[in-house]
Amino acid sequence: MLPTASLDRRTLLRASTLLGAGAALPSSLLAGAMAPLRPDRKTKRVVLVAFAGGVRTRETFGTPANVPNMRQMADEGVLYTNVATSNLGHFGATMSIFTGISEPRGIRENARGNDPTLFEYLRKGLDLPKQDVWVTTTGGAQQVNYSYSLHPEYGARYGANILDGDGIFNKEFKDMLSAWGMPQPVEPGERALLDRLRRGVGGGEDAAREAEQLARVEDYILGELSRGTTDISGAAAGDRKALRLARNLLSLFKPRMLGVVLQNADVAHGSFNAYSEVVRQNDAAIGELMTAIREDEELRDSTAVLVVPEFGRDRDLNSRRGLDHGDGSEDLRRVSCVAWGPDFKRGVETGRDQRVIDVVGTVCELFGAEAPLAKGGRLQGLYA
Repeated sequence: MLPTASLDRRTLLRASTLLGAGAALPSSLLAGAMAPLRPDRKTKRVVLVAFAGGVRTRETFGTPANVPNMRQMADEGVLYTNVATSNLGHFGATMSIFTGISEPRGIRENARGNDPTLFEYLRKGLDLPKQDVWVTTTGGAQQVNYSYSLHPEYGARYGANILDGDGIFNKEFKDMLSAWGMPQPVEPGERALLDRLRRGVGGGEDAAREAEQLARVEDYILGELSRGTTDISGAAAGDRKALRLARNLLSLFKPRMLGVVLQNADVAHGSFNAYSEVVRQNDAAIGELMTAIREDEELRDSTAVLVVPEFGRDRDLNSRRGLDHGDGSEDLRRVSCVAWGPDFKRGVETGRDQRVIDVVGTVCELFGAEAPLAKGGRLQGLYA
């Protein structure tokens, strides 16, 4: 039961941060400056959307009306229409996107893998601070395992920050807000006073930097509340929250690497129509992310975006007029991926053989890092 005493703004913000990220969010923003990148590349940031849940090409690029935003990305980037998947169980298939290894994981398994992830390769190889590497998810219990592995040479110390839409914006947090009221953004005069107070606490420049980062976290939480993320509901609500988190994290913190894990397309087992609506809603949310990138002067010429399905779906409808994922058909085993960014070719469509496990090597190469344990190659024909 919630207490009845007054709750000050600072306490509410700190509580919301603890609820949302297990107290990891503030400390993750206190690392050093951005690491240098390859001087021969324009790309400074990458957003990798794992379109998990099982999505056929027929309902994406095979039905352009469903995905106008991804279609625009393809028109401005590179579309790979013949990409082989690595596993037909959701957990292992999505993990394969982030490890570059075909992961033989069962659909119900829930444990960290032993193979390093893309996030670990980038953080270790480029000495990236944790504030530069994030993952947002739909909130599934398995999805926290994608942020880092159990590999003894990598692991948690090189992992990504992970936020899930229903972690910050869950029922308990909404109930707390209902009881205590919605916090209000800081007025300019109050902000200046808070800044002076923070810098007067002591600790010199390090304390001032920490205070500044914590203030940005506060602004982020308040911004999420005022933008209505808590109220997202209906088809693909979890995916849309994950993409909204990604959009706002990118706009505010400008991280180097941002992974997004979707999963709501798996409603296809029970309803083809519901699945098609998830595809449309996710495309709309990806469109919002792309708009934020295109309208941000710092992001638009420095950010690459890749959208990669984990696998497709069966060729034929099941008895429930839905789509399972187990018939071994080309609809299931081959997917279409899109890559958009300042270093990539424009308006190219290719049917050359590729694999979803080629994404890790591609992103690492783009940044100038190595992925020594990954088994995939790189996406071919990508660069202008």
